[in-house]
Amino acid sequence: MAVSLSDIAERAGVSVKTVSGALHGGSARMSDDTRQKIKAIADELGYVTNLAARGVRQGWLPLVGVISDGLITSPFATEIVRGLDGAARSAGMAVFAINHGSGREIDAVLGEVQQFRPRAVAYAAMFHKNVALPDKLAGALGVMINCREATGRVTSLVPDEEGGAREIVRHLLAAGRRRIAFINLPGILAGTLREKGFHAALAEAGVAPLGVFPAVRRSVYSDRAPSLVPVHMDALLKSGERPDAILCGNDRVAMEVYAALARAGLRIPHDIAVASFDNQVELASRLDPPLTTMALPHRAMGRLAMEILLAEQPEPPHLRKLPFHLVERASV
Repeated sequence: MAVSLSDIAERAGVSVKTVSGALHGGSARMSDDTRQKIKAIADELGYVTNLAARGVRQGWLPLVGVISDGLITSPFATEIVRGLDGAARSAGMAVFAINHGSGREIDAVLGEVQQFRPRAVAYAAMFHKNVALPDKLAGALGVMINCREATGRVTSLVPDEEGGAREIVRHLLAAGRRRIAFINLPGILAGTLREKGFHAALAEAGVAPLGVFPAVRRSVYSDRAPSLVPVHMDALLKSGERPDAILCGNDRVAMEVYAALARAGLRIPHDIAVASFDNQVELASRLDPPLTTMALPHRAMGRLAMEILLAEQPEPPHLRKLPFHLVERASV
C-alpha cells in the first residue's frame, strides 16, 4: 500500500501539517533536525509524493510547460532545454514541451499545455523573431525564449544580435583585417540586426565594408533555399579588392565559404580569415582549420527563463538581450 503523510507523521510523532511542510516546502515552522528526521523516515518507508493530489491542493503541479515554436526540430533545442531543465530540477520542478506547428492555433496549444496544470508556461522559438500573440493569451505566458512578443506585453529573452556582430567584427579588426565582406542571412530579424552591428563596428573603426551579400536566392533565409555563396565568393575573389576576411551569417554558410576558398587554392586564415555565428560545435570544430564563431546564448536563456518563471515577485514585462560568446579557433 502507498505510504501516506499520516504514516510518516505517526512514526515521527508530529502533525501531518508538519510532515507536509518538511517534504513539500510548506510554511510549517520546524527545526532542521525535525525536517531531516521526517525526510529520513519518508525515505525509509518509500514515500512518493502524490502529484495529482498535490496539484488539486495547490492548483498546479511542479511542472513548467513550454510551447515549442519549431524548437524541437532545431539543433539549438538541446541547449535551451538543458538550461531550462537544469534550473527546473534545482527547484524540484520538471519541464515538458508541446510543439506549435502544422497550422495549429496557439490558443489550442496553450489549452493542451494547461491541461497538465503547470505552474508556469513559456514560449520558445527555434530562431529569433517577433511573435504576435492574441490579447487573451499574452497574460498566460510567463516568458518568451529566443523570440520577442511583438507589443512588449511578455518578458522576452533574445540574443544580442547587434552586439554579437559588433564583437566579431572588432575581433577581425584586431587581427589586422580591413577588407571585410559579410554573407548574411536575408529576411530574418537576426540577419537585420547583425548587419546593423556589422556596419556600426566598421564605422567606429573608420573602415569601409566590402559589402553585404545574401546567402540564398530567396527573400527569407532557409537552409533548403538555393545558395548564392559560390556566386558571391567567385565575384569577391575576382574583384580588384579581394577581401581579407569573410563574415558568415551562420556556420553552414561558413562551410560553403571554406569550400570556395579551397577551390581557389587560398588558405584560411593566411590569405583570408573566416568568422561566423552560431557555434554548431559538431560542424565548427571539425572544419579545417576549426572555425572562429559567435556562440548563441541558448543555455543562458533557458536558465534565466526558469528563474523568471519561478520568481515569487514577477518583474514588469521587458526585453532582455543576452550576449553572445566569442569562440576563438584557428580561422582568424
